[in-house]
Amino acid sequence: MPWNPDVYNQFKAERYAPFYDLLGLVTVKNDLSVIDLGCGTGELTRKLADALPGSQVTGIDTSAEMLEKAKTFATDHLHFSQQSIENAVAGGSTWDIVFSNAAVQWVEDHETLLPRIISLVKKGGQLAIQVPSNHHHVSHVAIRELAERAPYREALNGWIRTSPVLSIEQYARILFENGGHNINVFEKVYPHVLEDAKAVVGWTSGTALVPYMDKLPAALKDSFLNEYTATLTKALPGSPVFYPFNRTLMVATF
Repeated sequence: MPWNPDVYNQFKAERYAPFYDLLGLVTVKNDLSVIDLGCGTGELTRKLADALPGSQVTGIDTSAEMLEKAKTFATDHLHFSQQSIENAVAGGSTWDIVFSNAAVQWVEDHETLLPRIISLVKKGGQLAIQVPSNHHHVSHVAIRELAERAPYREALNGWIRTSPVLSIEQYARILFENGGHNINVFEKVYPHVLEDAKAVVGWTSGTALVPYMDKLPAALKDSFLNEYTATLTKALPGSPVFYPFNRTLMVATF
């Protein structure tokens, strides 16, 4: 997907708050081996590395555009590479901390994926993952409903992206069944106040809209975005707009 780091970073403060909460759940030790699955622009991976003295941290991402930005945060203890989460779980390497902030939601089938990610954790190591769980909000529902209407349905060949994110109970069960202890799984609402419905469109333009914009032909991109904006303006009138964003955070040791 053609990720745009500049669009993604328009709401940097709002997007970074869950990272700090997740980082606060990590057990800090020296000289660890750490992987960040889906490092994005690398800024937060650098903060993760700085919080773990002497540790060797690797950030991976599939986006060349994001990794170009990440280069500026590399150090002797922090390296970045272009690869997918799927390739990482198939690679056989293990780590003291397997960390992922707002990335795993782009990989399908979490019932199968999470045990594979757990297999990356060394004995005595820790898993720490945060995923958005906002797929029931109108900002996401409206995208799917619009994609199901003509002419977008035909242009997309009926494709709709269904979120693979599970319930907190399901995640807790998977962690337990795969040997986790000190399990902590919870959903938190991050209350964002945005200027108006167009600002909400700006938010989703950096995330949920990306795969649709990638798949739609150029002739339909503007009309899709305009119809989506009109739908959100009706659903979220006035200014400012209260935008409650749900996130699921999970940690466990193995």
